[in-house]
Amino acid sequence: MAKQAKCVTFSTPSPKSIMSSLSSSTSFSQSPLNQTFSLSMVEETLDSTEPIIKKWDPNTKTISLFSHSRKQAKEFIRCVRDLRRAMHFLVSQHSQSPNLVLAHSLMEIAMSRLEKEFFMILSSNLDQLDPESVSGHSSISSYSEFEYVMQSDDEMEKASESISEVEKASALVMSDLKVIAETMISCGYGKECIKSYKMIRKSIVDEGLHLLRIQKCKISLFNRTDWSVLEPMIKNWIKAAKIGVTTLFRGEKLLCDHVFSASTTIRHTCFYEIANEAGLNLFSLPELVSNKEKKKLPERIFKLMDLYAAISDLRPDIELIFHFDSVAPVKTLAISSLKKFKNSIHTCLTEFELKIKKDSSKALTPGGGIHKLTRTTMSFISSLSEYSRVLAEILAEHAIKRNTRLLESYFTAPILEDEHINHHATSVHIAWLILVLLCKLDIKAESYKDVSLSYLFLVNNIRLVVDTVRSTHHLRNLLGDDWLTKHEAKLRSYTTNYENVAWAKVYQTVPARTSTTLSPDQAKTHFKRFHVAFEEAYMKQSSCVILDAKLRDEFKVSIARKLVPEYKEFYQKYLPMLREEINIEMLVRFKPDNLENYLSDLFHGTPMLSDSSSASSSSSSMSISLGCG
Repeated sequence: MAKQAKCVTFSTPSPKSIMSSLSSSTSFSQSPLNQTFSLSMVEETLDSTEPIIKKWDPNTKTISLFSHSRKQAKEFIRCVRDLRRAMHFLVSQHSQSPNLVLAHSLMEIAMSRLEKEFFMILSSNLDQLDPESVSGHSSISSYSEFEYVMQSDDEMEKASESISEVEKASALVMSDLKVIAETMISCGYGKECIKSYKMIRKSIVDEGLHLLRIQKCKISLFNRTDWSVLEPMIKNWIKAAKIGVTTLFRGEKLLCDHVFSASTTIRHTCFYEIANEAGLNLFSLPELVSNKEKKKLPERIFKLMDLYAAISDLRPDIELIFHFDSVAPVKTLAISSLKKFKNSIHTCLTEFELKIKKDSSKALTPGGGIHKLTRTTMSFISSLSEYSRVLAEILAEHAIKRNTRLLESYFTAPILEDEHINHHATSVHIAWLILVLLCKLDIKAESYKDVSLSYLFLVNNIRLVVDTVRSTHHLRNLLGDDWLTKHEAKLRSYTTNYENVAWAKVYQTVPARTSTTLSPDQAKTHFKRFHVAFEEAYMKQSSCVILDAKLRDEFKVSIARKLVPEYKEFYQKYLPMLREEINIEMLVRFKPDNLENYLSDLFHGTPMLSDSSSASSSSSSMSISLGCG
């Protein structure tokens, strides 16, 4: 993920500063070790450490100690620690001893070697120290190579059995860095170690964000950016933020905490300089989006909820990673965006409700078809139901004003078993939005001059509402089966009302089967009345539209079952009585088969009858199967 960092050289502390650091790093004069140390032991320590330290003088040996031999690296670290203890004794007990000069000289060589090793390990093991590798560790402490100075090879082999090869390689590198860092810091050379670490790791974090296409946004440019351009940016940011927080920043935090585990101050300082600027850059886009527009358009609510959900999901990691004071601004920025998104989403919900209520379109939907408001509203509500968790959090804090008495009489929220989310507020609000829509549809239905069209309009639109709820998993769960049952009953009621208004006059022209036998003149009168009534009803209703094929067939079958069998019996009974009549075709203009064909073409918006002379017209449409025989 990161590019190679260039090597730099660092200054070395003076003898005075090394003695001061050694004195302040440990209260050695009070240590039991100090009481048992002696000048002879110091000399022994210098004799044993001098050849080993000088052997790895970076000015004479350029290869990596840790890569060359882990056994010799272990020995080198032990020598440095022994040398440090000896120097502590000399500083506290024999500060004028010539051995202190030799010890300091050896310490400078050792620190120069470790500084070089630290830089080489950091810069040559970028794959093993990649944040993704580090953040994937089940537990960094599970394979602490820092302990290798105390463990045997058998113990090391046993510890590594439970760790994958990739994780083991990463853990070895991290532990090498840790032992070097702790050794250098304890000897007063922490500044050199820290500077090298911050330089290389910051470049990795910065490049990581660059690869995730996260860049610092200029407010003036952002505010001029069109929303159509922002949408793909938001989509990319959501994916990038998850990787950035859970992999990039988490990995860096784990690595920093591990390498500098000996010092809280150093850990915090390092991580601040590595991650703070990058973290603020990452969370600048949500902040800019939340501030972009004062007027919140309802259709933009979904991107706002996507951002809210993404940050909300990442919040535990954000609070864990950026928990201390110096990097707290990153956490504050993320949480601030969350609060602003809550307010923006709440405003969008309110604006959407007002948009339904204020819809003032006067144009009637041709043929009593589905109104555009119904389609757009149900599409919006269907999408809204997929964000039930976000809505639950927002509505729990920001209740929306509504007619409580009306709502309670209309809807009882179902009990949903979800231990993590209280869906009640979401269910109630979704039901309320649909109720607002239905009330608006009632008003629009009154605009039709033909009462039958008013009922057909309601049937069409409520059918779309019911079908949307039934076919949308989240929506159906939120509203419940009782809601569906109630609205399906309302749908049947409107269907019956439509048939009664639109076709009752036609039904009444056919004599009941139980009536007395008619005279030829009475039969002619009934035929004439039927023809006039059917043509009038057909011409009026054939301009009607039912877009739902299943609903359309249900309507046609229902009408045909009430009409065709009665007319067929009347036709077969009285037509022979009128055979001698002149222009019998004009008198009896509809055969039962023709009638079925005409009915089968209803509700497409295109009448089959064009004038009163079309008595013998035949339809190419399939007739409705009624089982009439």
